[in-house]
Amino acid sequence: MALIHTLTILICLAALFSYVNHRLLKLPITIGLMAVALVFSLVLLALGKMGFGVEAEAQRFIGAIDFNEALMHGMLGFLLFAGALHVKLDELLDLKWVIGSMAVVGTILSSLITGLLGYWLFDLVGLPLPLLYCLLFGALISPTDPIAVMGVLRQARLPKALEMKIVGESLFNDGVGVVIFLVVLNLVPRDSFTASDVLALFAKEALGGAALGLALGYIAYRMLRSVDNYQVEILITLALVTGSFALADLLHTSGPIAVVVAGLLIGNQGRQWAMSDTTREHLDNFWELLDELLNAVLFALIGLEVLVLSFQRSYLMAGLVAIPLVLAARWLSVVLQVKAFSFVREFSDRTITILTWGGLRGGISVALALSLPSGPMRDAVVTITYAVVVFSILVQGLTINRVLGCGVSSKSEVAHS
Repeated sequence: MALIHTLTILICLAALFSYVNHRLLKLPITIGLMAVALVFSLVLLALGKMGFGVEAEAQRFIGAIDFNEALMHGMLGFLLFAGALHVKLDELLDLKWVIGSMAVVGTILSSLITGLLGYWLFDLVGLPLPLLYCLLFGALISPTDPIAVMGVLRQARLPKALEMKIVGESLFNDGVGVVIFLVVLNLVPRDSFTASDVLALFAKEALGGAALGLALGYIAYRMLRSVDNYQVEILITLALVTGSFALADLLHTSGPIAVVVAGLLIGNQGRQWAMSDTTREHLDNFWELLDELLNAVLFALIGLEVLVLSFQRSYLMAGLVAIPLVLAARWLSVVLQVKAFSFVREFSDRTITILTWGGLRGGISVALALSLPSGPMRDAVVTITYAVVVFSILVQGLTINRVLGCGVSSKSEVAHS
């Protein structure tokens, strides 16, 4: 199917699903879109079991879409940049050690806990997976998804300091998680490897991505300062996103980290010193609209991905086991980080609960799982990942406001965090 036809169908379905959600379900748009798409997919599968055969055409359509390519090398850069544009750097820097530790140390801890315990638990339910594949699952499922997190937090009423912790962590641990995943994936074909190999790969991906984003962001900033035309300036930001991701791929560094760093620079220094009021208004409107459109298509596509899953009993059992496992690993990594920083910074009583339950997983995890080499192990990891993502978005996403309702007041959180 031609690209324009694929895009047409996806946008039409996203529009239909968002209309149904707005009229009937009235859920937050990202959650509602995925829920309606998931129900739509299950109805198609049921019709197929009844002999109508419509699910075969739908499966061919979804199977022909390279979800990993569409998200990781298409939508992700735009979505991360749109999110980073609105993060205030001074607030981020005030929490830099907490956010940095949670994004790096917390993600590594969660990946190791999930991978090592998963290796044992999956075997207990009849799905023995190689240790490296369990570690790959840990790496792809541990980062909180900034797209899902920011989509849900728009409807939440979080204290500012706590919101900055969650958003800041999700922007960076996404890139860190991708780096960990790529490091482990590079080790799969090797018979042996050393700690220096792992550190070299990690440094090249993470530090290289940050340096690239800073360099290209500064070039774009200088260009923005030299003109006062919002059409030209919007084109410069589009070029910055696409160019950063493409160049990061060529240099084998982290595209997500590069785009986040560039977005933070443009959203702060660029917004303050290189843009007129007219440009700021048009730039914000453009990126907010693009963000909403891509989010709608992405969450509709996540819901439709159920059509191409393998529903073996052992895969589904492992998926059910993985849900509490991932939550427990997230909780433990958050506890260790909060306890470590409690000597220099006070945290509110429910910070651990909110950070654990508010750490949503989304399309990035599914995309990384789909990027694995074809085979039964890939099918197993994809199904397990999908189970965790569906639970995360539908259950955690829908109940986050109740968790927040049990939390502390805004003034208390700001004072103590």
